[in-house]
Amino acid sequence: MAEAALKNEQRGEATSARIARHAQVLSSQLRSLGTSLFPPSASKGLRSFSSGEVARIVGVSDGYLRQLSLDGLGPKPALATGGRRSYTLSQVNELREYLAEARPKEALQFKPTRRSGDKLQVIAVANFKGGSAKTTTALYLTQYLALQGFRVLAIDLDPQASLSAMFGYQPEFDIAENETLYGAIRYDELRRPMREVIRQTYFDGVGLVPGNLELMEFEHHTPRAMIDRRERGHDLFFRRVATAIEQVADDYDVVVIDCPPQLGYLTLGALNAATAMLVTVHPQMVDVASMNQFLLMTSELISVVEEAGGRLDHDFIRYVITRHDPNDVPEAQIVALLRGLFGEDVLRATAWKSTAIANAGLTKQSLYELDRGSVGRAAYDRALESVDAVNAEITSLIKGAWGR
Repeated sequence: MAEAALKNEQRGEATSARIARHAQVLSSQLRSLGTSLFPPSASKGLRSFSSGEVARIVGVSDGYLRQLSLDGLGPKPALATGGRRSYTLSQVNELREYLAEARPKEALQFKPTRRSGDKLQVIAVANFKGGSAKTTTALYLTQYLALQGFRVLAIDLDPQASLSAMFGYQPEFDIAENETLYGAIRYDELRRPMREVIRQTYFDGVGLVPGNLELMEFEHHTPRAMIDRRERGHDLFFRRVATAIEQVADDYDVVVIDCPPQLGYLTLGALNAATAMLVTVHPQMVDVASMNQFLLMTSELISVVEEAGGRLDHDFIRYVITRHDPNDVPEAQIVALLRGLFGEDVLRATAWKSTAIANAGLTKQSLYELDRGSVGRAAYDRALESVDAVNAEITSLIKGAWGR
């Protein structure tokens, strides 16, 4: 009887009310899971890195790091049982500073940040096909660049806010009104300086502009602003993202934008602000067909923006093969097709499909945040080698844009 009454009650419940109830229940459960994963404050932190990892990241030998430690030079690592040394990411960056001063001829290797005349690199990661690993690509690129010593700003432009979630924020609880990029690009008197919506993260060297559903307000309000014709110059809708980024340009070397999964006003603003674009591609025929539609629509919309005075002059555009199974023959054929069509515009490295990456994502972490043994050493090593190769290639393109 009670079950029948519940079913009758649910039948009489409005669809909007039911969906809202489901969202509230799920949000509460996700919050509880977050608290259990990251006690006691439910906030994320970053592990320390072994001396071997640090040696690989910085580009010196483990023996050299050991000697520095014995001589009391550079940051002092933590010592564990057996004399094992470990460094926090903040200490890794201190080490970079020390090495750049101690070995000035190699300073650019140890501290690769922008020099005078180097323009800020703004990389838009885009696609409107779900499952193309767009957010994963943005996350791993952001963290890889930070590990290499770059100052990085990650901007979550996706209202679903998956990138924000990977940095430890639950959007509906942790991101209040006017705390997304919308706060810095909105059309009314509540518009805020860009610096006020940037949050420092547990990942040293990474700032984050989080996202949530509030970003949709820009999609809703832009048509009215265009009809009213109140906006001119830098206030035109497609220039607003660039104008906001310019306010903090001196604070960063690279900006990584996780674009929304549709070609709306936010995406056009991101593409107008970008100096480079990455298009993620899952090598399945339905995904490639979807990408074709994405490219056609992007071309048409960019033409409209250019006619309105926008200028999209990207240093590079690359297709990133993601979730790739190198042993799958049909996938190999599609990758070969893309390389035949687009040549060097397809990255040579591909991001492999990996249970290690998927398992890390279950706890809202990347491989860079996990200990090597927590997801299986062999799977971890294969997956990390794959994403490192992709990100190293992108980093080379960034340096190439700076003439290095």
